[in-house]
Amino acid sequence: MTFSIAARCQRTGQFAVAVSSSSPAVAARCAHARAGVGAVLSQNVTDPRLGARTLDLLERGATAEEACAIVMRGAGAPAFRQLLVVDRHGGVAQWSGERSLGINASARGPGVVAAGNMLASPAVPDAMVMAFANADPADELGARVLGAMRAGLAAGGEAGPVHSAGLVVVATEAWPIADLRVDWTEGNPIDALSGLWDLWAPQMHDYVTRALNPDAAPSYGVPGDPGGEPG
Repeated sequence: MTFSIAARCQRTGQFAVAVSSSSPAVAARCAHARAGVGAVLSQNVTDPRLGARTLDLLERGATAEEACAIVMRGAGAPAFRQLLVVDRHGGVAQWSGERSLGINASARGPGVVAAGNMLASPAVPDAMVMAFANADPADELGARVLGAMRAGLAAGGEAGPVHSAGLVVVATEAWPIADLRVDWTEGNPIDALSGLWDLWAPQMHDYVTRALNPDAAPSYGVPGDPGGEPG
């Protein structure tokens, strides 16, 4: 009931994951990323514990392929799981158990992997990886993975309507520079998520500056505060 993408930016070292599903609040269970370490998606009859386990192995120096293999060997009910992994070197790995739901497929490229289940077409992940590969590498990574999600939807997406979507981007600090979610909508959650990105992206790096060096942070101005420093 999900299609998703995980990617690393060769230019900045950022990682991003984006995911959409017919289920509510999909990103709360499936999306995992850690600055300087990697990105993981755990989906299809989701076991969220697999995300943290995989990131821990990546942090200890395992490659994407090694971490994916180790985690799935020890996972409960691996036949039901899908796992997507990108490591700090841009290596990728993917697991789809034999009981992954419906039409399930995956695709990979340098620094990017996409997969889904209950898809309208097995071509969906290929369309996502191609869109990511063709995007301008100078663009923000978040914008590129959202473009890939739109390409996946245009290629058919999930067999039924999707209702939730999420995006996580990590850079060099311990917290995500973007953590955006549409937990439920009767409309198009990927379009709604893209709208949130358009709102957030121009201020995204300024919020990192606020944390690290408040004196250098720009002011946007909010009612009741002449200093204009939002949270």
